[in-house]
Amino acid sequence: MDAETEAALIGAGRSYFRRRRDKVPGFVRRNFGLVGTLGLHRHALGWDILKAPLNVALSPLFIATRLGALAADAVRARGVARWLRARRILLPTAVARETERRIVVDLLELPCGRASSRDALAEALLAEPALRPLIRQRLEAGVETRVAARLGDYTGTRSAVAEVTTAVSTLGAGALAFKTLTPGVLSLAPTLSAILAHQAALAAFPLGGMLGSVWLGLFPAVASPLQTVAVVVALMLAGSVFAAFAGVLADPVQSWLGIHQRRLNRLIDALEDEFTGSGRRGFVAREHYLARVMDLADAGMATLRIFRG
Repeated sequence: MDAETEAALIGAGRSYFRRRRDKVPGFVRRNFGLVGTLGLHRHALGWDILKAPLNVALSPLFIATRLGALAADAVRARGVARWLRARRILLPTAVARETERRIVVDLLELPCGRASSRDALAEALLAEPALRPLIRQRLEAGVETRVAARLGDYTGTRSAVAEVTTAVSTLGAGALAFKTLTPGVLSLAPTLSAILAHQAALAAFPLGGMLGSVWLGLFPAVASPLQTVAVVVALMLAGSVFAAFAGVLADPVQSWLGIHQRRLNRLIDALEDEFTGSGRRGFVAREHYLARVMDLADAGMATLRIFRG
């Protein structure tokens, strides 16, 4: 391919991606506003409730593969970096699959099985007569595979955002109900266990509630390890259900703050670089790192409470 044809090809591709960016605000309003996210999360009814906690457990492995890819890039091991980035560690949820479908069909306007046969990228290339013989060659060079990999990283951020939303909700519940910092299940469980143990001891006190309060003020009830474990398990089950639907709260807030728009534009930038071959920008799932920071804060608060207790 001569330089002039290559330049025309890249120019047509950039025109296509520029039109994708123009569609981002409307796409966000339709899909991540309150009405849109409620329609999206009806797909969470079912196995997503079980997959949510499993994705929380798999998230550190996901981060390890992405950090490994960065390290491989640094030592110019391009094949290893591509292999690591192609690993889809997180379990695909129904909400994630529907989000991917909407991005491909409505935003990128690319073929998606039976859902859509529209190919706006091919149309953009066909607008350049000199490029018509090269369309098949370019589109068969792994574009669909690279798009799928980037979309996997993008939709994986929903799992991380769900974790952060759950942690923030737990933090708020602890602050309002118990006047203490509880950024997660581990830090909330001891406090809740102590309250349940107090209430159980008060109800069982033989001399009545008033004397029971005085007695327990002098000799506080202590939750047993078994009771604390039971509370942790119950909170984790409740958290998994909440995490599956956390986007109903998180999506409108992220739309209002412009986070969804910026994240989609980063995705389009990464896809454009994949198409043009510049490779300068990649899609980084930053939300996973924030979720791990919340985990560390939760573990730290729980450890402090254990030693203080």
